[in-house]
Amino acid sequence: MTLQTALSGLLGAQTGLNTVSNDLANASTTGFKSQTALFQDLYPSDTANVPGIGVATESVSSDLTQGNVVATGNPLDAAIQGNGYFIVSQNGQQQYTRDGSFQLNSQGQLINSTGAAVQGYAANANGTQNASLSGLTVNTGSVPASASSQIGLTLNLNSGDKVIPAGTTFNPADPTTYDEATSVVTYDSLGNANKTELYFVQNPSTGGAPSTWTVYAQPQTAAGANVGTPQTLTTLGFSTSGQLTTGSPATLNVNWGNGAANSAVAFNLTGTTLGAQNFAVAGLTNNGAPPGTYDGISINANGQVTASYSNGATVSVGTLGLANFINPEGLEAQSGNLYSASSTSGQPIVNTAGSGLAGTVAGGSLEQSNASTSALLVSLIQYQQAYQANTSVIQTEQQDVTRLVQV
Repeated sequence: MTLQTALSGLLGAQTGLNTVSNDLANASTTGFKSQTALFQDLYPSDTANVPGIGVATESVSSDLTQGNVVATGNPLDAAIQGNGYFIVSQNGQQQYTRDGSFQLNSQGQLINSTGAAVQGYAANANGTQNASLSGLTVNTGSVPASASSQIGLTLNLNSGDKVIPAGTTFNPADPTTYDEATSVVTYDSLGNANKTELYFVQNPSTGGAPSTWTVYAQPQTAAGANVGTPQTLTTLGFSTSGQLTTGSPATLNVNWGNGAANSAVAFNLTGTTLGAQNFAVAGLTNNGAPPGTYDGISINANGQVTASYSNGATVSVGTLGLANFINPEGLEAQSGNLYSASSTSGQPIVNTAGSGLAGTVAGGSLEQSNASTSALLVSLIQYQQAYQANTSVIQTEQQDVTRLVQV
């Protein structure tokens, strides 16, 4: 019986050594969760007041506390702040991980270090998201030009500018026929950076009301050649406090004559003011852009993956899915920093970052292993001592048996 008891202790110590050794080996593994061997004592059945007969391994418990999150500077890296697991799929099998060291394969698919596809809610061309999980694919090539269809222009007009007499014929070559001028880039469907010159004329006031301002537009090609003749874009009206009341939005129709599609550009001048102030362009937005090439990727706190391009365009790729479990300790550890669901863990509850029980995502960061090297070295010494002690018991028992046989 002594031999059996010591043997159980030897096996238990070996299990502890294996567990601690694995933790130490993964002290630098991204998102690794350390484990602890748990033991239970053994007693003969149907007996009382007798010594125990050894030890048995009850289970190997995982420590699911979060490791430190450190910035890596790699925009493809991601760490979960709080609860949840990233979802990956390979060969039709769904698995889970806290390791967010992602990368792009040659097809632009977002994958983890084992080559499994990272799962999320992919974005459609119209900006909506799919309702079901799928892989996320980034366009790492080029994006086409986007013609300017909306231009936001906020101006500060000077009420002290000269009033242009009624009946004056506007002539962009004659600065006496207008008060102010500015220009905006107007991209066509081929991505040419055409320009639209804007001219502002303060009209005589009537009945003591603030002056209206006529806005003329002269489209020009990227080479600087005028396209057609100047057009009256709109006439702006103002309240007595100088706030814009009429004239916005206004549409400019242009046939560029360079093979590009005709443009219909809506100018939104909301926020334009009139007052005793210098003329200035206070704000300018433009939804057009030339062709661009892939420039990079970013992941925000809500898990949204966005690709950026050299022309300033940004395209939503989709949103990462995060899985939670009723009993995460029931997840079964697999190679490659992965876990699989089990009957003990329950089925995954999938949300996006920041919703439900899911934590947020730190882009450009990784979660370190939660294994404590110093504590593990202490445990290693304890298990080594237990192993040696039980070995000594077995050796002593063998010696006693040998003596008995020789008698």
